[in-house]
Amino acid sequence: MNNHILTHLPYKSSFRFVDNISLLNENEVIGEYTLKPDAFFYEDHFEGNPVTPGVILTEIMAQIGLVVLGIFLVMKETGFDFNTQELFPLLTGTDVNFNKMVLPGQKVTVISKKQYFRFGKLKCQIQMQDASKEIVASGTFSGIIKKLDRK
Repeated sequence: MNNHILTHLPYKSSFRFVDNISLLNENEVIGEYTLKPDAFFYEDHFEGNPVTPGVILTEIMAQIGLVVLGIFLVMKETGFDFNTQELFPLLTGTDVNFNKMVLPGQKVTVISKKQYFRFGKLKCQIQMQDASKEIVASGTFSGIIKKLDRK
C-alpha cells in the first residue's frame, strides 16, 4: 500500500536499504530492511566474523526514516511532478547511539517520528529495532530534500 514511494528513491539496487514501508503518514514512517549476507561491506568488515558497519545502519535509518518521509511530505505539500523534476535528498545532521550489533541476514525495522518539517527541512527522531523489537540504534536525523529540474 505504501510501497509506491519506493519507486521515487534515488538509490541504485546495491545502495538501496529499504524493502518495505508498512506505515507512512504526515507524522511517521515504519519500514523494514533485511541485510543481504553477500552485501559488499561484509567482505572486509570483519574477515571471518562479518558485522554490519555503523555507517550502513545509519544509512538504513536515514533512507527509511528521513528520505522516505521527506519525499512523501514534499509530494503531498507541493504537487511535485516527477516528469519534469527530481528530488535530491541531503542528510544534514545525525546524532546516533548504537546499542547492538546487526549481523548478515538480520531484518531490522526503522520507526521514524517527525519532529518538524518547515521550508523543506525535516527533522526526525528515528529508532531501529531487530526482529525481537530490541533497540539496535536510535537518534535524531535532519535533512533537506531539494527539487531539481530534469535535464
